[in-house]
Amino acid sequence: MRKTLMLVAVVSGLGFASAVTPARADADDAAWIKKCVNDNKREGATPEVVAAYCACMNGKMSSDETQSITAWEKTHPAEMAACDKESGWK
Repeated sequence: MRKTLMLVAVVSGLGFASAVTPARADADDAAWIKKCVNDNKREGATPEVVAAYCACMNGKMSSDETQSITAWEKTHPAEMAACDKESGWK
């Protein structure tokens, strides 16, 4: 009985953690995208294009990446070019 209760507690905890994680990931993504938009606001593109570019770059990055989008793009020119094209950056 004790093992069953422990198993139920562990499974419930994992279910709760997986329900909370996407919200944290979304908030984290939003923070990175906001920083990228701020970093690129003086680059000559419209705010909509910059936001689309930053969202694209964020989507190409690993979820465990610790660099900002602005730092990461400097070492990933292929992804940068793809997001330039996708966002309509000229």
